[in-house]
Amino acid sequence: MNANNTTAIFARQRLAWANAKLVAGMAIILAVVLFGLLGRVFWDVTQARVASCPLNLPPVGFNPPGPGFQPYQTAHPLGTESSGRDMLALLITGTPNSMLVGLIAAAIGMVMGVLLGMTAGFLGGWVDAVIRICSDAFITIPSLAVLIVISSYVSEIDIKSMGLLLALFAWPGTTRVIRAQVLSLRERGYVQMARLSGASSFEIMFFELLPNLLPYIAASFTAGVSGNILAATGLEALGLGPSRVPTLGMTIFYAIRGAAILRGMWWWWGLPILMLMLIFTGLFLIAIGLDELVNPRLRRAGGGQ
Repeated sequence: MNANNTTAIFARQRLAWANAKLVAGMAIILAVVLFGLLGRVFWDVTQARVASCPLNLPPVGFNPPGPGFQPYQTAHPLGTESSGRDMLALLITGTPNSMLVGLIAAAIGMVMGVLLGMTAGFLGGWVDAVIRICSDAFITIPSLAVLIVISSYVSEIDIKSMGLLLALFAWPGTTRVIRAQVLSLRERGYVQMARLSGASSFEIMFFELLPNLLPYIAASFTAGVSGNILAATGLEALGLGPSRVPTLGMTIFYAIRGAAILRGMWWWWGLPILMLMLIFTGLFLIAIGLDELVNPRLRRAGGGQ
């Protein structure tokens, strides 16, 4: 890595801490992660098991919505649902699982996308044509419909298998973004100097180009995590997710199946949706902040950050 690349990376790091959107998004995601990690220390997460709590209790401060509901109790501050599971315990255990699915799918898709995008953009020729055609073909495939069909044929789905399924369609977008950036960067002066100095294609791609692609990779990864969490939640809300471990999407599915809306049990479906909104808001702010970090025009439009 040359001195210009090192200076550029340090400058971007200083700009990152000056970006309010990026800092706010990181704070939200950190709070969600700490909720899932520290919650296991301060709360009994075994109450996320079926029949471990009284049924249909409302959250603290709310009266039972109708006849047939159990008396109000303070032992379950966010209430319970019809299977006898504590909502706070479900959120503590389900939030990390939902985020883990998105992380697995985004990480696999990111590695594939970076490798394919850099190879296509730097080498060009028939290699570029083959990779570009494959990525464009995968983008045109209705991924959600295909995932629904595949998930319906899988006998037992867990967190890892769900992440692997989503990773099948997580790489084309990253491939196109990285390829476009490499096509621009490969004509820069420092790349030409590296070629004249006898550096191999591998050395140029991973020691000259890759450091300059890190902000784009980070932004693409953040967007990938958000998109894969949304896709996983959609599949789980249809009942095609992991049934043995709690997730936010499966909690919503059980609420739909238990007619929670008609029965006035808003906490059963509303609290998981609220947690998903926090996750998506944090990831969105991080993606916008990283976009401003690598785009000078957006920085000027945002007030010179």
